[in-house]
Amino acid sequence: RRGQPTTTLDEALGSIPGVFVASRYNYATDSRIAVRGAGARANFGVRGLKVFLDGVPQTLPDGQSQLTNGELGQLEKVEVLRGSTASLYGNGSAGVLAFGSDLSAPAPLSPSVRLLAGSFGLRKQQLRVGGRGGSAVGAISLSRTTVDGFRQYSAAETRQFNGALDIALTPTTTLEIRAQSAQVPAAANPGALTFAEYARNPDSASAFNIRRGADRRVSQDQFAVTLRRGSDGDRATWVTTAWVGSRSVLNALSTAPPGTPTPVNGIYATLGRGFGGVRTSGSWRLAEAASAPTITAGVDVQRMRDRRINRRSTAGRPTAPTDTILLDQLETVTSVGPFVQAQWAPTTRLLLSAGGRYDRIAFDVVDDFRGDGGTNGGDNSGARTLPAWSGHLGASLTGSARVAPYANVSTSFETPTTTELQVRPDRQGGFNPDLGPQRAVSVELGARGELARALTWNVAAYRARVTNAIVQSRVLDGTAFFENAGVVRNEGIEAGASARIARLAAVNVAYTWSRLRYLEYRQRAGARTDTLDGNQVPGVPPHQLRVGLRTGPWHGASIDVDQTWTSALVADDANAVRVPGWGPGLLNGRIAWTLTVRGQRLEPFAGVLNALDTRYIGAVTVNGAAGRVLEPAPPRNYYVGVDLGGFFGR
Repeated sequence: RRGQPTTTLDEALGSIPGVFVASRYNYATDSRIAVRGAGARANFGVRGLKVFLDGVPQTLPDGQSQLTNGELGQLEKVEVLRGSTASLYGNGSAGVLAFGSDLSAPAPLSPSVRLLAGSFGLRKQQLRVGGRGGSAVGAISLSRTTVDGFRQYSAAETRQFNGALDIALTPTTTLEIRAQSAQVPAAANPGALTFAEYARNPDSASAFNIRRGADRRVSQDQFAVTLRRGSDGDRATWVTTAWVGSRSVLNALSTAPPGTPTPVNGIYATLGRGFGGVRTSGSWRLAEAASAPTITAGVDVQRMRDRRINRRSTAGRPTAPTDTILLDQLETVTSVGPFVQAQWAPTTRLLLSAGGRYDRIAFDVVDDFRGDGGTNGGDNSGARTLPAWSGHLGASLTGSARVAPYANVSTSFETPTTTELQVRPDRQGGFNPDLGPQRAVSVELGARGELARALTWNVAAYRARVTNAIVQSRVLDGTAFFENAGVVRNEGIEAGASARIARLAAVNVAYTWSRLRYLEYRQRAGARTDTLDGNQVPGVPPHQLRVGLRTGPWHGASIDVDQTWTSALVADDANAVRVPGWGPGLLNGRIAWTLTVRGQRLEPFAGVLNALDTRYIGAVTVNGAAGRVLEPAPPRNYYVGVDLGGFFGR
């Protein structure tokens, strides 16, 4: 967090090879996160990746992930697992993002205030209080962020509460309690631009989005309890996590409703969601020796229940009596996933692993709107059950700090989300009966190491074959449609290194080369069928390089500089729309000072983003209609802030 604005995920993930964060700078749609190509199709939210916050899933049973609960100013660490982890986590886990909260409390009571002001009306205030006493340690964070946005019609506000409490019940048993509440009371959606609009005015917004009042309002709450027993070295350990939550979304879309389109009529989509689950697992080492085989077994049970209602809207809000209901349905998803894993070190240098999991995911929809026609008097209710097996085999050589090679092969699967299933080609209610899950087999070879504690490095090569890949095939009148492509092959090389220079500086380098291709893909466009075999998968650049310099602290001062380059990418399946790379690159710099005044911490900081004033595209809308694919990034901008911390007690 040092000197960071703590507002976008690329701050935490940008230096990790294999991870591409496409920042839309649009609080109504969030950033797109892709790990080895997984998640590239998402034009909002996160797809294909499993997200955890303090071990609590932020991913729903249908594979949708939400980042609403994550407050970057309260995080201490992030762990990224690249490649399939489906044998452990099931549906939609072609990668894992695991965020950990900061529970540090240097004194029994440690309050701090962080204030930030920046360009384009950016303001952020955060109050954090950490505490410890007896066998308990905890922290709470309250934050509010407002921004006018560098683009027309892009103002937003977010409010977040995060609470964490760990209680040591016994020397080997810990109770962890987590509570989050987040609100987005306002987030205007400027939409994507055409090349002509971008060339004329890159900070403009789509006229349709303005006239149709496109925006999003969100309220989300989650509560979780985790019980852990055992510690490192114990022969038996187990952990159980239970969570419940709710989410309300009010989303004014620029999507044209059925009938003759007008400049002001869109769709007002509302979603009321309740969700919860339990995950329990235990590990047993079969003998006293640390090298003895270890068996881990457990089960995941999750359920979510959505009430989805779409109405016709005028200028962003339904108006009676003309703006009537277009869709009203109750959607439920239930998943059950038992799993087993095994690890064994047959020699002092060889570690073997294997695992398997079976998932059964049941989708059910009750159609309460009959006005869209179709069979059964307009009743499009239905149910689908999607089972899947997942597995992995792995081996790694240990015992040497200089080089530790590894290899693994794994399978994974990903079902369509309810948001994707409810978009039928005939635009009626219910679920799309033709959209199925995608499955993948991936192979990875890699190595990591350390040289004299001055240089750490890692390199990996992978190839994944995805069959029935879920793709966003087209956007029509603002509605995104999904289908299964035949075969996609993802392959790439990732390399990272961190080198210390004396004691006061470090250089970090992360490079990613990826080749994501459709091997078999026939895209239907009315009566025409396009053959797209060999085309590049849109949304992810083939090359990405990031170099970072970290200096200090020296007399309390530190300087951090990051330079990122990406190559050009394509924005559509036909590869007809090519978006330029980042040219001279994106240069970000920040400086911070940490002072102690009468026992209290004072940390002023300042930063510049896009210091070279590069004109570049932060993200694209994949297969956007009428050429609307460009989501511009801001020009050079600045921020300043201060972090004030107090300590009470010893």
